[in-house]
Amino acid sequence: MSVRWVACLAFMMSMLPAIVRGQAPGTVVGVAPWSISPEYRAVQARALTMQRRLLLAMADSMPESLYRDKATPVQRDFAQQIRHAAGEAHRIAALTMGVTGGAELPDTASALASRAGLRGYINAAYDHLDQWLSAQTDRSRNEVINFFDTEVARWMVWDEIAAYTVWTAGQVVANFRKNGMAPPAFRYFPMPHRQ
Repeated sequence: MSVRWVACLAFMMSMLPAIVRGQAPGTVVGVAPWSISPEYRAVQARALTMQRRLLLAMADSMPESLYRDKATPVQRDFAQQIRHAAGEAHRIAALTMGVTGGAELPDTASALASRAGLRGYINAAYDHLDQWLSAQTDRSRNEVINFFDTEVARWMVWDEIAAYTVWTAGQVVANFRKNGMAPPAFRYFPMPHRQ
């Protein structure tokens, strides 16, 4: 048996449980036995606002001339990492919400080329996230989905998105330090705009 054939067989066997279950990420598998408070949506909306502000602050604080700079040879460059943070938040939310094929985002090449492009990408991604969260029904929030072979209520994925975004964006602190700059300051509990 060739090594290639064995590797192909191993891959197919690893996929078999998902194929048998027929559960792609985002597939509804049930309903949670308890519900999160409807008011918690506002907490998650605020987290999205904080994530957007963090990514925009990072994009604004780094000189464009260093957008394609890497802190180490094996990591993404600065612009790629910020785009990845926004893009993954968008991708996971689309899967969670059942948005087929995601939703249109600006061209990646444009996003990586300039501050305006990166800001446009971040804002487009978070505009979709804000819209999806606000449109999500209480029933939908309480549905249990297959989230990469873990069964969770849909509302929980918004918290995972927040954690992943902060973790991913935090990696570019090394880009700032490498170039003798401080990253933008973290702001605790930003005050909502009062009318």
